Amino acid sequence: MSLIKVNDPYSFEFETVQVDEQGQIVERKQGQAFAFREPLADEVGLEMVAIPGGQFVMGSPESEHDRCEDESPQHPVTLQPFYIGKYPVTQAQWRAIGNTLPVERELDPDPSGYEGDNLPVECVCWEEAIEFCQRLSRETGRTYRLPTETEWEYACRAGTETPFYFGKTITTDLANYRGRDAGSVNEQFFFSGSYDQGSKGVYRDYTTPVDAFPPNAFGLYDLHGNVSEWCLDNYSGNYEGAAADGSAWRFDHESHAASAVADASEWNTDSDVIYVARGGSSSHFPDRCRSASRHLYSSDSSLVGLGFRVVCEMP
Repeated sequence: MSLIKVNDPYSFEFETVQVDEQGQIVERKQGQAFAFREPLADEVGLEMVAIPGGQFVMGSPESEHDRCEDESPQHPVTLQPFYIGKYPVTQAQWRAIGNTLPVERELDPDPSGYEGDNLPVECVCWEEAIEFCQRLSRETGRTYRLPTETEWEYACRAGTETPFYFGKTITTDLANYRGRDAGSVNEQFFFSGSYDQGSKGVYRDYTTPVDAFPPNAFGLYDLHGNVSEWCLDNYSGNYEGAAADGSAWRFDHESHAASAVADASEWNTDSDVIYVARGGSSSHFPDRCRSASRHLYSSDSSLVGLGFRVVCEMP
């Protein structure tokens, strides 16, 4: 893989874990990945991990527990190499870029409901995430953007085909999600806070530091839970006609149809168009945190638990 010319490219090591159907750790592995650090401000930088190109099957099989129909049909996609954030964008990173001159709109330097420099930024709408990417691109001279939905799932899975990159289930020792409801919802609606044969866990009801839990095999953190992450794509109700190269989906108001858009500059910024977010948040039950699970929001939604991570395009 050819790396773009950046300051201080480096390799880093990490440990991944795999669990059985009950959520018990059955395997630990050492991994290595390559990255570069984008300086943003004093002692604040953005770590971007190199993701190798390759092919994977997007979506979930019909046998997957608690899947949704919009994850169908499964289809092969081939992607070129790209860089993606090691973590979701943090509040310190957001503030560093938020204090630069605007491109199209102002940004609140401190929008988050839960405050902390190493917590993920949240309460950010799609349009504000786009503004962040535009400013970051201007300040660095590189092309930054939101990941396409396909890039996000490919990066999340990191070669796995299970519901989570940890395996067939998930635990609150491995991610921040709604592991147990604090009220009567459990009994009334039978939401146990567990996934499939896994056990119940805790319901923290707040965001956690972006490096609090183990990474996947690409060395990426926090893809299951904590904050849902905006993607570039408009939402489409299924994957019929999805592009084999992972291009983003854009909804056309005149034809009322979704089509693949290869050029990421052709963003649709209409506020009444629905966009995709991935990964689930600290308030979502585990089924909504699966690698294939899709969330939909209008572009002006700025909810608690809604954040993003960025992609840097290879030259």
